Amino acid sequence: MPHRTLDLDLLRAFVTAADAGGFTRAGALLGRTQSTISLQIKRLEDSLGGRPVFQRTPRLLKLTPDGQALLHHARAMLRLNDAAIAELVEPEVAGRVRLGVPEDFATAHLPSVLAAFTDAHPRVELEVTCDLTLNLHAKFRAGEFDLVLLKREPDVAIEGVRVWREPLIWVARDAQSVPADGIVPLIVSPAPCVYRQRATAALDAHGRRWRIAYTSTSLAGTQAAVSAGLGVAVLPREMCPPALVMVGTDGALPALADTEIALIEAPNVSVTAHRFAQHIAAALERF
Repeated sequence: MPHRTLDLDLLRAFVTAADAGGFTRAGALLGRTQSTISLQIKRLEDSLGGRPVFQRTPRLLKLTPDGQALLHHARAMLRLNDAAIAELVEPEVAGRVRLGVPEDFATAHLPSVLAAFTDAHPRVELEVTCDLTLNLHAKFRAGEFDLVLLKREPDVAIEGVRVWREPLIWVARDAQSVPADGIVPLIVSPAPCVYRQRATAALDAHGRRWRIAYTSTSLAGTQAAVSAGLGVAVLPREMCPPALVMVGTDGALPALADTEIALIEAPNVSVTAHRFAQHIAAALERF
């Protein structure tokens, strides 16, 4: 009986789809179309004798028992492949890289980006610090980071390259959390915070009174306070969990300008840090 060999490109599509929870998101991460990912999964299943690796429904992509068994082996095979490439083809990509990133952005968008880089470059030691933008900027200027991702207003001149832009929305537990014409209770991060400033400035311009009802330094704390009905918050659209709702679209709250994230490299960074910066920019562009 001839030996069977699994195609690593098909395995990478499979692992990415499993991690991303769908073919469309996997395609965005790998720079391919949804239909291409679907075809690759079909080819993988064919190579396994027609065993399905996913249960497909209109809203859910779930691993089958065979898919769950394959996932462990697929990850191991990809790690070995990526380690070999890193050692033989890109031996210079090694060393420590210090990255500063806003906590909420790291929670929502960065895990898959970081994992892809470390899998491809196992000799690189990433040191990631999550903090408020003001603190990150100060530490970056003090030389504590090689790279930093910073929230910024689109019209504010902070150095760096824009790598992310996303609409901001008002979120609440339910529509009743927003008073029709009374004082708006706000859930915010400590000042100075781009989202906090955006919220208060927009309400002032709209002629709505507001008060700070809850202050949290973390995305999880903000979401918990909103879920408890303590007030409304400003979040990027993709950071609004299913349990919360977007409010203010009826004109009760003012529209908000988009949020923006800039990537900044320290002067004279290492080849490894520069390669990581390129990876971040390219990965976020595909989201």
